[in-house]
Amino acid sequence: MNTEHKYFDLHTRGIGYVNRLRTVTPKKGDAFTACTIAALRGSTDSVEYTWFDVRVYNDEAVRLLTRCQEALARHDKVLIAFRIGDICPEVFEYRKGERAGQQGISLKGRLLFISSLYINGSLVWAHETTVPEPDEPQPEPQPKVPPTPAVKTDVDAVQF
Repeated sequence: MNTEHKYFDLHTRGIGYVNRLRTVTPKKGDAFTACTIAALRGSTDSVEYTWFDVRVYNDEAVRLLTRCQEALARHDKVLIAFRIGDICPEVFEYRKGERAGQQGISLKGRLLFISSLYINGSLVWAHETTVPEPDEPQPEPQPKVPPTPAVKTDVDAVQF
């Protein structure tokens, strides 16, 4: 008897701003890290946002985002390139404000991977597979990309 489980993956990739970084402590189960990502979409001339409320499922991403808490507290712009898995809508009811009593939809998902992180427009961390190698051949007609020595790839070595 084959007990191997097979799954269908639904992955969403993009870039977006990190908001509401928090630790969630459920009544049952272990605490976990969560955040909201305001993902950019549309034309660069007229950016629109789609918000994802995500649980962070990658230990490296948890460490990286935890190290951004001070930047977020200062209201610095923390932008990540990300991969989210298993997004699904969840209906909720507004409890406060002018929309109190109305229903809304939240897109939930699992933050699986962060490939790069920018604070106030400066690249401060990139996953080692996303940093171009100095001698990596570039397709024509693009110029050769210079190495980026200021970019860190070790999460624990980054200072924000």
